[in-house]
Amino acid sequence: MTSPERKEHLVLPGVLTADQAAHTVRGILAVQREDGAIPWFRGHHLDPWDHTEAAMALDAAGEHAAAARAYEWLARHQNPDGSWYAAYADGDPHDVTDRGRETNFCAYLSVGVWHHYLSTGDDTFLDRMWPAVVASVEFVLALQQPGGEIGWKREPDGTPVNEALLTGSSSIHQALRCALAIADEREEPQPDWELATGALAHAIHSHPERFLDKDRYSMDWYYPILGGALTGARAKSRMEADWDRFVVPGLGVRCVVPNNWVTGGESAELALSLWALGESDRALEILKSIQHLRDPESGLYWTGYVFDDKAIWPRELTSWTAGSILLAVAALGGDEATCAVFSGDRLPVGLAPECCGAPAGGQ
Repeated sequence: MTSPERKEHLVLPGVLTADQAAHTVRGILAVQREDGAIPWFRGHHLDPWDHTEAAMALDAAGEHAAAARAYEWLARHQNPDGSWYAAYADGDPHDVTDRGRETNFCAYLSVGVWHHYLSTGDDTFLDRMWPAVVASVEFVLALQQPGGEIGWKREPDGTPVNEALLTGSSSIHQALRCALAIADEREEPQPDWELATGALAHAIHSHPERFLDKDRYSMDWYYPILGGALTGARAKSRMEADWDRFVVPGLGVRCVVPNNWVTGGESAELALSLWALGESDRALEILKSIQHLRDPESGLYWTGYVFDDKAIWPRELTSWTAGSILLAVAALGGDEATCAVFSGDRLPVGLAPECCGAPAGGQ
């Protein structure tokens, strides 16, 4: 049951009532297994990034014990090199369905751990999770390229894929900043992480040529803002440049152009990005526009909607879609932990390199 003292953060007129928010939280809890794992839905796989996003939503709802179990699942199943596999079968963590190890999946633990600590003030939790955070950051930074970008993944045989994804690297940027915040809280400075974070930020906002061209995907549009590498005027300019390309008024955000498919996860993340830019009114409109994806029976949300066909597709009610919506609502509702994690000015920024005369910050 959602903790009463947290409910007000998850109430947003036109988006969620208190009863609807509690119903959605119960929906995520129903997907979570007893061992703490949160698959996409029962019978489907788990990936570490979406598992963490759902856990963060539980913390935003006051379900701290359930969220802690989710992070403890990650700590128990971390590989010796600090990574996690890209996909685990529901019901058997030893049944790995994708043995690739994606850097942005592995980095995101730091975001969840910092969010949980800010939500609870639990120092012992931070102590328990610190070794996992350190190992995951070191795995990720081993794939950082000379230009600052982060290689996408390691193949199942360990071969590094050095090409970088802008969305993934932007998510890693947020994760590194959260890892630095954890290190600061523990009074364990990590100068190498600071340098790596600054180099990554510089690559994102000044060297788009260092990333694979995925311009068709809306995530590549807003993730440099969501991940905190782009702020201020440059972020606002980027938001305006592709608004009409990706936003479908009244329906949500396209996942990829030119497909006539809007998705709840991308829409909620865009709302978070708008909130970080100080554009709460537009964020609210985006969240209102995707309420057609809500399933009244489960309280969860369908992954997407093909509007030409007026069809829900795929027929999946995913824990991470619900999680992303709850986190966006929590940010707009002023939940302090969620605001701190997603606000561009509340995390360490790292040390910017003297690279090419481009601006040092993301403004």
